[in-house]
This record gives sequence, C-alpha cells and structure tokens, in this order.
Amino acid sequence: MSEPRLSLARRWGWNSLRLRLLLAIAAWVVVGIGGIWISAVSLFARHVEQGYHEELEVHVRELAGLIRLQPDGTPVLTRPLSDPRYLVPMSGFYWQVNVDGHAPLRSRSMRRGELDEQVAHSAEVLHRIDKGPSGPAITYGFVAKGPQGQDVHYMIATDQRLLDATIADFTRDLTVWLAGLAVTLLLTGAAVVLFAFEPLDRLALAIGRLRRGDRAALKGKLPYEIAPLADDLNAYIAHNAEMVERARVEAGNLAHGLRTPLAVIIDEAERLSRDPRTAGSAQVLLDHSQRMAQQIELRLARARTAVSGALPGAVSRIDEVLPPILSALQRLHPGIRFDLTQPSDDRATLPIDPTDLTELLSNLIDNAGKWASARVTVTVTASAAGGGVTIVDDGPGLTAEQRAKAGEPGLRFDPARPGSGLGLAIARDLAQAHGLSLTLSDRSDGLAGLQVALAAT
Repeated sequence: MSEPRLSLARRWGWNSLRLRLLLAIAAWVVVGIGGIWISAVSLFARHVEQGYHEELEVHVRELAGLIRLQPDGTPVLTRPLSDPRYLVPMSGFYWQVNVDGHAPLRSRSMRRGELDEQVAHSAEVLHRIDKGPSGPAITYGFVAKGPQGQDVHYMIATDQRLLDATIADFTRDLTVWLAGLAVTLLLTGAAVVLFAFEPLDRLALAIGRLRRGDRAALKGKLPYEIAPLADDLNAYIAHNAEMVERARVEAGNLAHGLRTPLAVIIDEAERLSRDPRTAGSAQVLLDHSQRMAQQIELRLARARTAVSGALPGAVSRIDEVLPPILSALQRLHPGIRFDLTQPSDDRATLPIDPTDLTELLSNLIDNAGKWASARVTVTVTASAAGGGVTIVDDGPGLTAEQRAKAGEPGLRFDPARPGSGLGLAIARDLAQAHGLSLTLSDRSDGLAGLQVALAAT
C-alpha cells in the first residue's frame, strides 16, 4: 500500500492555516516594506532638496564676495567659484551678475540663455523655480549696492533635473533593494510556515496510516503542544478496541444463550409434529422458531458489524484471509471447483477487520457455491484506492429486478436450495459498515452466471 500524502489543496487551500498565515505575513511585509519605501523616499528627497538649497545660498554669497566692480562699473570675477561645475559648459550649474548699464557677467557654464534678475530684487537671499538655460532651475539671488550706489544683482542656479535625477536614482536603487528584501522575507515566512506546520503534517499522515490500518496507534515524537492530542487519541482508540472486543464477547454469549433454548423448542416442536393431534400447532412453532433463528442471526451480525465498523485502523490482507475460506468451502461443496487468481506478489488489503472480512467473503463465496453449476472463480485485484475481490459463478445468475432485491433479510429466490437467506444481507451490512462497495452484475464475459465485486471506495 502506498504511503499517504497530503494534497496541495489541503496544504494551501483557502481553508488552510498555512495559507492564512502566509497571507498575513505577506500583508505585513507589503505594509512594512511599503511604509519604509514611502518614508525613505520622502525623507531622502527632503534632505537632498535642503542640501541643494543650502549649497546654492552659500554659493550665491561666495559669488558676491568674488565680484569686483571696475571704475566704470563693469563687474569682473576675481577668481573662479570653489565648485568647478560652474566652469563646465551646460553642466546645469550657472551664475550671473547684472549691473545696471552694463552687459551681464555669466559663468563659463552658461553658453546660452540667461537668468531672470527679477529673483534678485531684495537684499535678502531669495529663491524660486524659474526657467533656466537648460530647463527649469532652482534660482537664488539678491541685490546689493555698488561703490557708486548702483544695483548689483547676484544670481546662481541649478537645474531642477539634477535634483530630480538624484532622487530618482535613489528611489530606483531603494526599490530594487526593498523588493529583494520583501522576496527574502516572504520566502523566509514560507519556510517558517512549513517548518512550524511540519509536525501537523506528520500527525495527519500518521492518522491517515491509522485509518488505512498500517498502524494500530499514533507513534513518533511530536511537539509538546500537540503530543497530548496524540496521547488522548491513542487512549480513545484503545478504549474503542476494548469496547469492540467486549461487545463481540457479549454478542457471542447472547447467541449461545438464545440458541440453546431455541434448539430445545425446535426439537420439541419436531417431536410434536409427528403426532397427528398436535401436528398443526407444532408446524406453527417450527415456522416461528425458524423466523426467530433468522432474526437472531441477522441482529447479532448487525450488532457485531456496528461495533467493528466504528473501530479505526482495521485492515486485512486478502491473501491471508482467502485460502482458509476456499479450503473450507471446497469441502462443503465437493462438486464445485473453486479457483483463486491473484498476482504472485499481491499484498492487496481492505480496510476491514480480518474477522469481519472472513465472514463477509465466506457468505459471498458460499452463496456462489450454492448456485454454481461447476465452477467459482475468485480474483484478487489491487489499486491505488486499495484491494478488491471479484467472485464469479457459472450458475443461472440474477435478473436486474432480482439483483435490486438481493440482500433483503430472509429473501430466498429458490426455497429448495439450502440456506437462510441471510448471507447476502449480512455481507451487505458488513461492507456498508466498513465503507466498502459491494456490487452485483452479470458476468463481464457474457456467459451465464453472477459476478460480485467487493472493493475499497
């Protein structure tokens, strides 16, 4: 029998604790990483913008300190600014000095365009986003008086695109890094979930083996949190097994206690039937005694079935149960040939107690022997769901209407044949109690006879 496995639907279905916990971890990661991304980008942008503004304010004041006005009022730069980017053509860093009545003095980086001197209209350093030589620019400026009282406008600017590019580069790198961190956290969360639920998987597999009959109890080391559950379940199984055994003993005692006085009544009725004066009354006693015997057999069988069917972990090897049955029935029906067909390496099993399987197969094969003309074939099969037994006889078979009624307690299609009419009824009860399928059909080869298939569902 193959090892049971937990399906993906049970592991990760919508009703799975694994999926719920993993979704909770994913939601926490998304919220956490998203919050870090938003706050980090916002904080970085604010600091970068603040750095740019402070740098421009420092440079515009530096520019004012490096400008000298010649006697005619023409502005000249005594030395370059400390930042060499103002010397690189169209670098995005520009400055400009305007003196009334003179051509503007510009940085070497400003090959085209100009800065709007309107930003430098106050003695205080002011700034605004303005149109620069190569696009929108952050422009700082202020105005001061020259030696001859003329207004000198000092302006310095940086392209907005440089600030935006710096923030965009940081955002891209941060996004990649945080995405990698999120994936790592999710994989770690999945690993934690798998590790945490592994004992529950082992418990589920152990219960599956118990139900299939591979184990009589739950074994293995389990975490402290679920070990008491396994212990309680083992105690429950042991208690049920004890109750089943006690019920079987009581059923046997009840059968013995009823059969003995019933046999006395039947014997006395047969003696009275030989006397013409009491023959009628004796026949009534005999008829009712036979009905009582049938009901006793049926009710006892159902009582045994009810308790044994409730016991988990019951399993039977078919190849161990069949040979004694066929040997006994061969002696009971000496004129019938019983053939057994099964693979040499067959280890097919059925989820049923060996005692119940013996009674079930005995009734089915005995019934086939009573109706067969010369031969009964018993075939054992195995599948992923479990084992199966097919019983085929070469008797007259049953019509569809008869097959629908077959199994009713006490029903006999031919009263002349031996039997009580309870065998098939008991077999159906046993199969139903243990979750087995029992089907009656015509022979698959088209010949006359009945085919009975018993299999695990």
